Amino acid sequence: MDKNELLKVIEDKKDLFIDISDKIWEYAELSLLEFKSANLYIEKLKELGFEVEEEIAGIKTAFKGTYGSGRPVIGILGEFDALSGLSQEPESLVKKELVKGGTGHGCGHNLLGAGALAAAVAIKEYLATKGEGSGTVVFYGCPGEEGGAGKAFMAREGLFYDLDAALTWHPSCSNEVVTGTNNSSIQVEYSFKGIASHAAGAPHMGRSALDGVELMNIGVQFLREHIKDYERVHYAIIDAGGNSPNVVQPTAKVLYMVRSNTVLEAKKLLERVDTIAQAAAMMSETTLTRRFIDGTSNTVANKTLEELLYKNFEEVELPEYTLEEWAFATELKRTYPMDGLPGFGAKHDPEISMIVSEKTNNGERALNDFLMPKFHSQAQSMGSTDVGDVSWQTPTAQINAVTWTSGSPGHSWQNVSIGKTSIAHKGMFMAAKVLASAAVDLYENPDILEKAKEEWKSKTKGGYICPIEPDAVPTAIE
Repeated sequence: MDKNELLKVIEDKKDLFIDISDKIWEYAELSLLEFKSANLYIEKLKELGFEVEEEIAGIKTAFKGTYGSGRPVIGILGEFDALSGLSQEPESLVKKELVKGGTGHGCGHNLLGAGALAAAVAIKEYLATKGEGSGTVVFYGCPGEEGGAGKAFMAREGLFYDLDAALTWHPSCSNEVVTGTNNSSIQVEYSFKGIASHAAGAPHMGRSALDGVELMNIGVQFLREHIKDYERVHYAIIDAGGNSPNVVQPTAKVLYMVRSNTVLEAKKLLERVDTIAQAAAMMSETTLTRRFIDGTSNTVANKTLEELLYKNFEEVELPEYTLEEWAFATELKRTYPMDGLPGFGAKHDPEISMIVSEKTNNGERALNDFLMPKFHSQAQSMGSTDVGDVSWQTPTAQINAVTWTSGSPGHSWQNVSIGKTSIAHKGMFMAAKVLASAAVDLYENPDILEKAKEEWKSKTKGGYICPIEPDAVPTAIE
C-alpha cells in the first residue's frame, strides 16, 4: 500500500469519523466521566477489527485498541474530554449556551480523538497489506487530559514503555509541528474543616473553614513574589462553605495547581504551598485534609520525529476553504481581540515572525491556510499536558492542525462553536493523514526510528519521575 492508498482509507471513511467527532462534541463529558464517549470508541474499534482492552490503568474510561503483530509498535494518542461552563450552540457567531451551565469542547478533543482514530485505522489497513509480523498499531483512548491526567496515571503503570514511538495531534489555529517543552503541573485539593456557629450571637464559638482557605490564598499571593519566572500557581475555591454570611462556615475547599519546568521543581513548589496550607489551618484553628488530584510531566522534544512529521506535513494536501467558510471564519474572528501572530515559531524566531506576518496580513487573516515554517526549539511553554508523561517513556511527537480561526482563545466558546463545522473537520482529516503517513515511514525506515530512540535515550538519562503520588487514584472533579 502506497501513501496515496493510505490516505484514501481516511477519505473513504470520512463520514464515520465526522459522525464520531460530532457525537463526542454533543456528549461533551468532563474529565474521567467520559462514559458515552469511551463506549462509542470501544464499539467502533471492535467493529473496525481492533483488539480492545478496557479500563486500563484502573481508569474506567481509559482503553486501547491494538492491531497487528511484531515491531515497530506505534502508539496513536486520542483524547475526548470536554470543559465545564462552555456549553455553546454550534456554528454560532454569538455566545449562546446550548445547555444552561453545561459543558463544551473548548479544546477540540472531539476532533482530536476522531482524527487520531482515523490515523490508526489507516495504519491498520496498511499493516493488513504488509502481513503478519510487520508491525503493530495501538490506539490509546486517553481520558482526563483537562483534569485528571489520564496519561500520567497510565504512565505510572508503565503502559507506554512497550511502544517504539507515539504520535498525536491537537486542534489549533495554525498548521505546525509542535516543538519545545512545557511546564510540569500538579493539582492538590485542600479541605478545611471548622466549627459552625451563629456569626453574630456566638462568633467566639465558631472556627471558620473559609477563613482557612482565605488565609491560605493570602499566603500564596505573597509566595508569588518569591518563585521562579517560569513557575505558576493557580487556584479555584470549590466550596465556600455555604450561602449565609450569618453562619461561621464549617467547611471550605480550594483546588490548587502549581507548575514548574520539571516534576522535581513542581514538587518543591508544592511543598511550599503545602506549608502555607498547614499554617492557614493553624491560624484559623481548623483541620486540614490534603488530597492529591493529578500531575503531569514536562515534554521531551524529539527533533528526529519532528522532522519526520514536517516532511509528511509538506506532502499532505492542505485544506481549501469555500467562500462560505471564509465568511464564517472572518465574522467569528471579530468576536475576540487579536493577540499577536499565530504559531510557536513566530514567538521565538524573528525570521519566522516576518514570514508569518506577511502570510497572515500581520495576524488579521481569519484562517491560517498554510504550513508554518519548520522550527525546532527547547523553548518552554507555560502550559501543561499529560502527553509529557508519554514522552518520558517513548519517543513522542505531535502536530497542530487548523480547526479554529486565527488567534482564537483557548478553552473558548468560539472553539466550541466551530467544532462541528466543515472547517474543523477538514483540519481533523489533514492531521490524520500526516500522522498515518509519518507512521508508515517509521515502519518502513528503521534507521529513522533508531535515530529517534537514540535522541530520546540521550534526553531521558535521568529516567521518568512520575508526578502522580503512589497512593493517588484517578479523581473526577465535577
